[in-house]
Amino acid sequence: MAVPAQTTPAMPPDTAARRGRPLAGPTLAILICTVVTIMEGYSLIVYGSVVPLLLADGSLGLTAESAGVVGSLVYVGMFFGAIGAGIVGDRTGRQPVLLVCIAVFCLGLLAAGLAGSGTALGVARLASGLGVGGAVVTALAIARGHSAAHRVGLVVTVTMAGIPIGGTVAALLGIAIMPTFGWRPMFVVGAVLTLAILLVAAAFRLEEQRLAEPHERTSTLTTVFAGRGTLYAILAAAVAIPNMFTWFGLNVWLVGTMSALQYPLTSALAFSLTLTAGAILGSFGTAVWADRWGVLKVGAVTAGATVVGLTGVLVVGRSLPLLLACIFLMGVGGHSTANLLNAAVSNLYPAAARGTAMGWTNGMSYIGALGPVLGGIVLAGPGPYGVFALYGVSALVALIVITVFARAAGSAARAH
Repeated sequence: MAVPAQTTPAMPPDTAARRGRPLAGPTLAILICTVVTIMEGYSLIVYGSVVPLLLADGSLGLTAESAGVVGSLVYVGMFFGAIGAGIVGDRTGRQPVLLVCIAVFCLGLLAAGLAGSGTALGVARLASGLGVGGAVVTALAIARGHSAAHRVGLVVTVTMAGIPIGGTVAALLGIAIMPTFGWRPMFVVGAVLTLAILLVAAAFRLEEQRLAEPHERTSTLTTVFAGRGTLYAILAAAVAIPNMFTWFGLNVWLVGTMSALQYPLTSALAFSLTLTAGAILGSFGTAVWADRWGVLKVGAVTAGATVVGLTGVLVVGRSLPLLLACIFLMGVGGHSTANLLNAAVSNLYPAAARGTAMGWTNGMSYIGALGPVLGGIVLAGPGPYGVFALYGVSALVALIVITVFARAAGSAARAH
């Protein structure tokens, strides 16, 4: 009887390219993903830091209105980048998509630093948004893949904490660089730092290569929008949009609104720092709690913190300690709710479609970029307290919907 010839198992298509690269352990992979999001945060916040110098640079021909349009283009890019990268990453592998996205927002930063006109700067910011939106989703999906089931909230929070940290880095570098060297080095330095991170991310395998099973080769969008998944996707978007409407708006208009209430600039900047501190510190505490009690249940609590903080600003008067406490609650609520929503979505969908589901949720959240636009209109009309009332309404909508979401997901879990 003839012995059948042995065959060599088929190798993943990128094995040759990956040969020699060590596989990153969970801690290193999550750390690399977090550093990626730090530069994403830098890329997002750096524009706001340099706007006064952009308006003063006559070579760009920017007005306050056109500078606002240029600033909003990054969110247009993020919308398409998040959704597209989530789908492609689930189909072809997430690390290659992550590397491409990092390269795109690196080039976007460099192009912004070299821009000779407002149009060129707008194109550069659009490219940065495509890269940032895609990198956020893929970094989150990769980090989530390395998380133990009882640590999902914490891992997502650690990864997402890079965004406000990156904004802090942009602010600190701006203090050191802009008075002497102007606005262009802010983008160039960001591009150089991003290139270094790209090289580190490419030096390791951040996840095992996994070929899709035959039953997984259908569209991952079909998987996300199948059965009860459709309800979850709609609810996730209905939470993400008003939550980020509030959060984006507060980040842009808090200092301006408090200045309009006749607080000195130093106090207004202290309010901004308090908002960021609430985002970073509060999100870690709520993540640990969420891993014990349920991410959507705690997400409803954090969404409530935003409502309490905004309501408090309207009623506490000019008591500085109470105002700082209210603004801290806004920081805890806005950022933590976004983190916990991502963690919940990553739990509700199968691993093969996780990037698509998170891409959908994050892509929808960028519709919340209308928050700063409407906030500016209200500030110019009804005034500063009208701004807080506007964001209070959107925060209340997010609270109501995430409460419904928690009940829907909980009832489905009990049914199984």
